[in-house]
Amino acid sequence: MMHEGSIEDAAFVMALRGRGVRDTDTLRAMERVPRERFAPARHRDLARRDLALPLACGQTMTAPTTVAAMLKALGLRPGARILEIGTGSGYVTALLLRLGAAHVRSLERYATLADEARDNLVPEDRPLATITIGDGLHPATLRGAEPFDRILLNGTVPAIPGHFGDLLGPGGRLVAPVGRPEAAGLVTWTRGPDGALDVRPGAAVRLAPLTPGRAGIL
Repeated sequence: MMHEGSIEDAAFVMALRGRGVRDTDTLRAMERVPRERFAPARHRDLARRDLALPLACGQTMTAPTTVAAMLKALGLRPGARILEIGTGSGYVTALLLRLGAAHVRSLERYATLADEARDNLVPEDRPLATITIGDGLHPATLRGAEPFDRILLNGTVPAIPGHFGDLLGPGGRLVAPVGRPEAAGLVTWTRGPDGALDVRPGAAVRLAPLTPGRAGIL
């Protein structure tokens, strides 16, 4: 017999399917990672709806269908090393691990959110996710880092900073929402066999902006 949580998980996934999410791996991951665990307590009753939710420090937890679109564009393969810019609540970090990432390095500009995100992860996920405080948009923050298989920017940028191209390994892929927060489009960079970057536009999304700089107080 299905318990109440299982029924709610299945209903959440069916609702996402009804809103156009079709990628089976992404839906399975979203069924396995309860969004309410990552939502602020005062908004947990809304966690299974397709809504962006407010977080601490004036930040936002992205709506599930937008998260699904980014994960599908990322085309994650098991065993991948991932760079995530903008940890937020840690929800996307957990989804990346459920999709088979070997390790996620996640950068968050707010210490408050970074600490909460670590706490939100289940114990078995914590060794696989390195959540650090820093400006993920500044080239110096990641200087000397080994190339990543996938890079995900969890927020809108006016343009993708060029140094991210140097952080993509062979066959690597970067996904970022580019444009204005109210009218951005997913852009995908893929590193080809010859080392060249293939740039392709994707779906329209609504996403809060990524802010440069490391927060000095929060």
